[in-house]
Amino acid sequence: MAGSRESWFKRLLLPGLGVKAVVIGGGYATGRELAEFFLSNGPWGGLYAILFASLLFSAICALTFVLARRFQTFDYKSFFKRLLGPAWRLFEFAYLLFVVLILAVYGAAAGAIGNAVFGAPEWAGTVALMAGIAAVVAFGNKAVERLFRDVSYYLYGVYALFIVLALWKFGDRVPGGFEAFPQSSGWALSGLTYFGYNIVGAVVILPVLRHLTSDRDAVIAGVISGPLTMLPALLFFVPMVAFYPDVQSATLPSDYLLGRIGIPAFHLLFQAMIFSALLESGTSSVHAINERIDHAWKARRGHALSHRARLAIALVLLVGCMFVASRFGLVALIANGYRALAYILLAVYVVPLLTIGVWQLRRREATSSSSSSVGESE
Repeated sequence: MAGSRESWFKRLLLPGLGVKAVVIGGGYATGRELAEFFLSNGPWGGLYAILFASLLFSAICALTFVLARRFQTFDYKSFFKRLLGPAWRLFEFAYLLFVVLILAVYGAAAGAIGNAVFGAPEWAGTVALMAGIAAVVAFGNKAVERLFRDVSYYLYGVYALFIVLALWKFGDRVPGGFEAFPQSSGWALSGLTYFGYNIVGAVVILPVLRHLTSDRDAVIAGVISGPLTMLPALLFFVPMVAFYPDVQSATLPSDYLLGRIGIPAFHLLFQAMIFSALLESGTSSVHAINERIDHAWKARRGHALSHRARLAIALVLLVGCMFVASRFGLVALIANGYRALAYILLAVYVVPLLTIGVWQLRRREATSSSSSSVGESE
């Protein structure tokens, strides 16, 4: 019985939790991204953009998961070779840009958190995050899946407590924020942009789709991914409205709100949760590259990468990305880098998925139907 429950969790919930793991660090753990892409459209516009992004995540994750299961492509190289053919390296180039940018953002955020909470130099938080990511990815799929599961429990629990405390302390200000700023222009483009650079999470977590047993599993897991991914964003966004527009200019909106909640113990708990979210997001991104290299290594050498090799790859990647973090800083990386990345990923992933991917699925179904008809006539 316990085994069947675990199977249900891995088939239907784990993919969505994995997508959430990728998105949360680069998407909204610090609140900076919510301020940039949602609150910039006003309270109502931000709310509409969050709901729109959730629908987009559900639709594209479901299609991605079905395609990956049908063609048994559980790493991004094999998936995009099937989708794009010889042009698959366009996605790899885009993904490498994503990893560099996203890890730089995580490093800058970890440094900012360490400085805000403990007064530590910014490099200390960055190095601590780097060490944590390297330690987890060195042990492969099982360690990464355990991280997704365990951090998710902690994350959703802390977010639930956060919104309860925030609404208790200053919830009476939230309705006024919505009433004072009824304008909502530009929300569709903001929701699309936010979705555009974060939907790469659906490809990053392809290794966990090996647990799927049917197209029904793939569709359910994909549809669930949207709400699982965007619910913490919604829970974070609503209290931010209480201090709109001032909170929008804060480097760490999370720290801005926690200061107004005024409970030091919860402040530490929440910042530890953000660090955990950055850890799982960074881990998922680096793990996808390790899996890509592992598949190529197996094809050439006949055996898997060692733990030491996985660790070495992670460290080389992390050191370079953290240098970018120290060079540019959190606000500039999010404001400038994410929009450009969104348009690139929409072009090399989402548009081909909705055209070539749908055509491939229909052709396969037509071929299967023809084969069944021939078999029956014989």
